[in-house]
Amino acid sequence: MEKFSSFNTKNHNHARSNSLPSKPHPIILQCNEHLARLGGANNNYDSTSSSLLLSHKLNNLQDLHVCIEKLVQLPLTQETLVKQSQEKWVDELLEGSLSLLDTCTATKDALLHTKECARELQSIIRRRRGGEVEVAIEVKKFLTSRKVVRKAIFKALENLKGNANKSYASINNNKDYQTVATVSLLKEVEMITFSIFETLLNFMCGTQSKRISWSLVSKLMNSKRVSNSSSQGEDENEFAKVDNALEFFALNLGSKLNDIDNLQNKLVNLGSCIQDLEEGLESLFRRLIKIRVALLNILNH
Repeated sequence: MEKFSSFNTKNHNHARSNSLPSKPHPIILQCNEHLARLGGANNNYDSTSSSLLLSHKLNNLQDLHVCIEKLVQLPLTQETLVKQSQEKWVDELLEGSLSLLDTCTATKDALLHTKECARELQSIIRRRRGGEVEVAIEVKKFLTSRKVVRKAIFKALENLKGNANKSYASINNNKDYQTVATVSLLKEVEMITFSIFETLLNFMCGTQSKRISWSLVSKLMNSKRVSNSSSQGEDENEFAKVDNALEFFALNLGSKLNDIDNLQNKLVNLGSCIQDLEEGLESLFRRLIKIRVALLNILNH
């Protein structure tokens, strides 16, 4: 959490040198505690992270945004936003909130598309009316759909690169301590949220996650880059396991019955994984909407 803390400390110390000593509002302290949980050095942001870990991250992220919603509702925060409404950083916060919603929507859509295709394949496998031939046809459809999903994910990740390289407008030195602390916090929350979305999108790419740049993760968390060799065995996440099983089946049409059963088991696990991630994303999406609406209401009145 050093990178996040240093950003706040630098600005806070600067502010204290130009004003009377002050303490951040308790809600700001609560938000910083949530940030610490999300940005700790022991967190592994890579494609081999378990779905359980990612679901936990999404829950913690939602808790952070619940805290941010409370911060935005504070009269002191609202007064600051109204007074500084012409400042560039206010526009950046609004743009950032919209980008977060767009990224969350793209992530939800990718999950939904994968879930629907997986369910269709599971249904075909359960019926097996056409035997292996029918299953093979549906497997190819699924693999094709995964290519479509990956293209959408690549596009979302490209958009995230712009946020990783974005330089925020500086805050005037004469701003009060509370304003500096609030603005710094809101910027940090935006960046950590983008970084977790990037992690989730890479996770969903499965066997092709190694091809994607990790700009946000490496920049914010100083984490290790993905290995050049693909994950194997227990190191693979649920998406990668299904990808590999499908590719194996497509290349071996004479697969044995237990291979089909193995594929079905992996699809079941993938379905459970998607369900958990979907629930977390949906809750987070509703929270992001509330925060954006609150910001717009403050600035439009």
